[in-house]
Amino acid sequence: MKGEAFYHALKIMDSVCTGCTHCMHLCPTSAIRIKNGKASLNEAACTDCGMCLKTCPQQAIIVEQDDFSQIFKFSYRIILLPTVLIGQFPEDISEEQIFSELHNMGFHYVMEVDKATEILSEETRKYMEKNSHLRPFISNSCPAVIRLIQVRFPSLIDHIIRLKQVMDIAAIYVRKKFIDKGIPAEEIGVFFVTQCAAKIAAIKCPVGEEKSSVDGVINMDFIYNKILLAINKNKDKPIDKVPEQYHLTPESIRWTLTDGEASHYAGRCLAIDEIHNVIEILEKLENDEITDIDFLELRACDHSCAGGALTINNRFLTIERLQKRMENYVKNHYHTVNKMPQYRDFLNEQIRLTGKILPRSIEKLDENMLIAMEKMEKINRIMKVLPQIDCGACGTPSCRTLAQDVVQGKAKLNQCVFMQKILTKEGLITPEESMELSAKIWGAEKFNK
Repeated sequence: MKGEAFYHALKIMDSVCTGCTHCMHLCPTSAIRIKNGKASLNEAACTDCGMCLKTCPQQAIIVEQDDFSQIFKFSYRIILLPTVLIGQFPEDISEEQIFSELHNMGFHYVMEVDKATEILSEETRKYMEKNSHLRPFISNSCPAVIRLIQVRFPSLIDHIIRLKQVMDIAAIYVRKKFIDKGIPAEEIGVFFVTQCAAKIAAIKCPVGEEKSSVDGVINMDFIYNKILLAINKNKDKPIDKVPEQYHLTPESIRWTLTDGEASHYAGRCLAIDEIHNVIEILEKLENDEITDIDFLELRACDHSCAGGALTINNRFLTIERLQKRMENYVKNHYHTVNKMPQYRDFLNEQIRLTGKILPRSIEKLDENMLIAMEKMEKINRIMKVLPQIDCGACGTPSCRTLAQDVVQGKAKLNQCVFMQKILTKEGLITPEESMELSAKIWGAEKFNK
């Protein structure tokens, strides 16, 4: 991975943020603080899971996206779709209509990335057989989970499967396919429709490789509205022929849903969704409370990709539509046309991650073990004087995070309102000084009403 810093697609708009603390309390890695009445992000701790985006009542958190017009920098444009995009639309809108409108927008080829699941699952089985000593294996499908392991569970990094995600495999395949047709590589642009911020981060700043195979990202909520508007506008016109229209197998359709990946493998395989549930399992794994697991499918969003932060439809309705799509495949005896196996040898050469997945522990107090131990002792001493009720009035999510910030020089103990009351009672600070301390956290305007 390039550089020392994570790329983050999630951005906080100060002009809209009210410092309400919803995001601070829900963040699974305690990456958010309140300063001057605004939420502030600790970029080293953020995993781009999107929990803050989902919970913000002010819509002050946004997901950055590439300018759509960038697609026209390339002479030949390819768009990669996650299957959950199809599940966003009403049932009376067909896949052919969706594909057709994407062609009308300027894309030369449309492909659902989950076509690549067959090759990935096969290579994953080979990987697990060859590296049985690394059991339990952790899926690399969710970038937010990979970052979570990097920052909170670095001891588990070796258990992450060192293979590329389906979107990268699909991008490698489709680029090679059109190069073989005589199109120069530099004229081919591959764009991925993302259902979450973590996928954007994985493309802009990939983990385990130098550069992503994807050239740009398009947010799902943006492209959904663009497609739906076009379909409604052209509803009375005949659908243009879609040359690459095909039917995914039920196994590929359900890949991004909970248990869609784990169901491919033998042994004891668990599928866990929602990031707080994932954290609970990883804690048990790290503490050796569970030891007989073969494979873990871990997804940060509730109901996996159907619950992504950039999806439009209710996740339960999305799952229902995708389940009906699977049933129709069987009912109508559809045939799958997947030419990817023709490139199997080429893809197998490209599928492994070539770089290291590095730990980014936010718990590390110092590189020097002795200094780190001294700081831990200071944290424990500070905890004894703090109220330990995790009220958040200090602008941090918990008393322990305040203690850690104090020891690291990022905060002061007198940010705690209980400490302020004690200091005021002892005559060590004035009520006015206590008010000034609170104003630095929550913003002066909140005290001038």
